[in-house]
Amino acid sequence: MNFRTLVFLFILIPITFFGILLTLILNVIDRSGNSFHKVAAWWGRLCAKLFGISIEVIGQENYDSDQHYLVISNHAGMADIPLLLGVMKLNLRFMAKEELGKIPLFGRALKQAGYVMIKRGQNRDALQSLFAAIELLKKGHSLHIFPEGTRSQTGELLPFKRGAFRVAEKGGAPILPVTIIGSHLITPKKSLKINKGKIKVIIDKPLEPSAFNNIDDLMAACSKVVTANFNRYRSN
Repeated sequence: MNFRTLVFLFILIPITFFGILLTLILNVIDRSGNSFHKVAAWWGRLCAKLFGISIEVIGQENYDSDQHYLVISNHAGMADIPLLLGVMKLNLRFMAKEELGKIPLFGRALKQAGYVMIKRGQNRDALQSLFAAIELLKKGHSLHIFPEGTRSQTGELLPFKRGAFRVAEKGGAPILPVTIIGSHLITPKKSLKINKGKIKVIIDKPLEPSAFNNIDDLMAACSKVVTANFNRYRSN
């Protein structure tokens, strides 16, 4: 635990609580979830300022903010979600683990805003979550999925899983590959410390699922893009 952890406990958590109450009201008025996203994006930028996190975004020109995408990225720290909400110029929802959906008020706000809760594994509930993600894309919303399925402890990339790419294929939305570098140092896994630092977000050009023969080829191409950008920018 350090000073930034105390800022999180005594400043950010109260702000987040009142933000959740506000979004619960907004979700009743605006059932599209768009108002929730505006609050969430502001919250993401606030997190970066409070904790002294500088964010370098490379490739903003590679996507159209008026279009919708399946955004995929590597996952190395708890800071990933707020920073992506803050810097991506998309009306973005996340596929989140089911435990978040069980948190009182917070979970309800996420579900009302269109976030998709997923249960890990190959069971029926997990399959239903994938169907919900596909429907979200078909409705014209952008969705983010971490295809690694869990956070990396070291910041190194983990193997991608097929589920995200099945969603892209069935949902008919282009994939926007995003690489995150440095977030594992901000919020280390299994630690209460929050550190300041610099994070790089590299946004590459969209990939059209229809241009690939099958899901495995699509997954391999996406993994290749994220890996190439990770190796290119990690030491710069």
